[in-house]
Amino acid sequence: MADTTPNLRLPFILPSQAQKHVTHNEALLRLDTLVQLAIEYEGAAPPASPVEGSHYAVTGTATGAWAGHAGTIATFQDGAWSFLLPNIGFLAWFKSLSAIRAFSGTAWVTPGLPDILMPSRLGISATPDDSNRLSISSAASLFNNAGAGHQLKINKAAVSDTASLLFQSGWSGRAEMGLAGNDQFAVKVSADGGSWKTGMSFDGAGRPSFPNRPLARAHRATGTSSPASGASTGFTTLALEQGGVTLGAAVTGGGNALVVPASGIYKLTMMVSVTSSSGHTASLRRNASTTLLSLSLPSAAPLTVCASTLASLTLGDTLTFLHAGTAVLDEGAGRTELSLQMI
Repeated sequence: MADTTPNLRLPFILPSQAQKHVTHNEALLRLDTLVQLAIEYEGAAPPASPVEGSHYAVTGTATGAWAGHAGTIATFQDGAWSFLLPNIGFLAWFKSLSAIRAFSGTAWVTPGLPDILMPSRLGISATPDDSNRLSISSAASLFNNAGAGHQLKINKAAVSDTASLLFQSGWSGRAEMGLAGNDQFAVKVSADGGSWKTGMSFDGAGRPSFPNRPLARAHRATGTSSPASGASTGFTTLALEQGGVTLGAAVTGGGNALVVPASGIYKLTMMVSVTSSSGHTASLRRNASTTLLSLSLPSAAPLTVCASTLASLTLGDTLTFLHAGTAVLDEGAGRTELSLQMI
């Protein structure tokens, strides 16, 4: 028969043993050390002022009173150190780490999770709730492949529901992409988290639309006009408008200036139609000062000329026509007009 138990190595009281209380007390001390084990820290040097009954995991090149006892549990009892060898599978609470660790046979390690884990909530450096059952606070998140590709799947129950990625600033939504309330993939943005604008969407056939891209067709009311040489004219009608294009201040020669709603590169198409002309030049002007495009009409009638250009425009810029020479302009849609499109 062995003298100790196989797991905790508690000493047995043997037949006819003298001073049985010594053996019994030794077993109690071992139980007191190993049961509900709490370890102050793991290290190679003993503390300067250990507390009675405190435990430590000795590791590395042990020094001082711990020299030669690496791999043991050091316990300070009755003013002296005692050392016990842990078995594989021993569990201990490490106070310095605020974590449970297990002895692998050579080192104290963090126990692994089971292959299948199904918690109702999971927080990683964050607190989950009923809506956000998975919550992560981290500088980055990595979803890597397992030998080939990798898909991130977001499923919704019905067409009218939402499956999307929401991007926030200070917990207020600023951008969203996905299927928001329908099955069209869309990208939308918000300046305040309350009012949203769709920048781009795709239908099921892959056809894109840009419902807030600035574009317009501007002209004056149907009829004729004879602007004086050197006069500026504007527009009275937006036959087509999208993305916030508006008509602004009145122009001295008639109509209103067209106001650019956003900074960017624009395609500008200018069309001028005359019923008679003795030589006329119409110019497209930005802010009544910079010429972006000019059309020269010879002495011939009726005549329609058209040209396009690209220009960098800034939010709030105004567009008007400047006239030189004499002519009778044929006004209206498809006659004398300006088309604008942000590209």
